[in-house]
Amino acid sequence: MNEVAARGEEMARNKPLGKKLRLAKALKSNSSVPTWAVMKTGGKVRRTPAQRHWRQTKLKP
Repeated sequence: MNEVAARGEEMARNKPLGKKLRLAKALKSNSSVPTWAVMKTGGKVRRTPAQRHWRQTKLKP
Protein backbone atom coordinates (compact mmCIF):
# COMPACT_ATOMS: atom_id res chain seq x y z
CA MET A 1 0.00 0.00 0.00
CA ASN A 2 1.48 3.34 -0.99
CA GLU A 3 1.87 6.42 1.20
CA VAL A 4 -1.10 8.35 -0.20
CA ALA A 5 -3.50 5.46 0.24
CA ALA A 6 -2.31 4.96 3.81
CA ARG A 7 -3.19 8.56 4.68
CA GLY A 8 -6.62 8.25 3.06
CA GLU A 9 -6.00 11.03 0.52
CA GLU A 10 -6.90 9.06 -2.58
CA MET A 11 -9.08 10.87 -5.11
CA ALA A 12 -12.27 9.11 -6.13
CA ARG A 13 -12.99 8.81 -9.83
CA ASN A 14 -16.64 9.74 -9.28
CA LYS A 15 -16.78 12.86 -7.13
CA PRO A 16 -19.80 14.54 -5.54
CA LEU A 17 -20.78 17.76 -7.32
CA GLY A 18 -19.98 19.94 -4.29
CA LYS A 19 -16.45 18.59 -4.01
CA LYS A 20 -15.93 18.91 -7.77
CA LEU A 21 -17.01 22.58 -7.69
CA ARG A 22 -14.76 23.29 -4.69
CA LEU A 23 -11.77 21.75 -6.47
CA ALA A 24 -12.52 23.70 -9.66
CA LYS A 25 -12.74 26.98 -7.74
CA ALA A 26 -9.46 26.24 -5.95
CA LEU A 27 -7.82 25.45 -9.29
CA LYS A 28 -9.01 28.71 -10.87
CA SER A 29 -8.07 30.87 -7.87
CA ASN A 30 -4.57 29.38 -7.79
CA SER A 31 -3.47 31.06 -11.03
CA SER A 32 -0.60 33.53 -11.00
CA VAL A 33 -0.80 37.30 -11.51
CA PRO A 34 -1.15 38.24 -15.21
CA THR A 35 1.95 39.65 -16.91
CA TRP A 36 0.17 42.87 -17.83
CA ALA A 37 -0.60 43.50 -14.13
CA VAL A 38 3.06 43.02 -13.19
CA MET A 39 4.13 45.44 -15.92
CA LYS A 40 1.44 48.00 -15.08
CA THR A 41 2.50 48.12 -11.41
CA GLY A 42 6.19 48.27 -12.27
CA GLY A 43 6.89 44.89 -10.67
CA LYS A 44 5.41 45.83 -7.26
CA VAL A 45 2.70 43.20 -7.62
CA ARG A 46 4.29 39.88 -8.53
CA ARG A 47 2.44 37.18 -6.65
CA THR A 48 -1.01 36.40 -5.31
CA PRO A 49 -1.30 36.16 -1.51
CA ALA A 50 -3.73 33.26 -1.93
CA GLN A 51 -1.29 31.21 -4.02
CA ARG A 52 -1.34 27.60 -2.85
CA HIS A 53 1.07 24.76 -3.56
CA TRP A 54 -0.55 21.36 -4.00
CA ARG A 55 1.94 19.60 -1.75
CA GLN A 56 2.32 22.13 1.06
CA THR A 57 -1.22 23.31 1.77
CA LYS A 58 -4.10 20.86 1.44
CA LEU A 59 -7.72 21.84 0.85
CA LYS A 60 -10.54 20.98 3.19
CA PRO A 61 -12.04 17.58 2.31
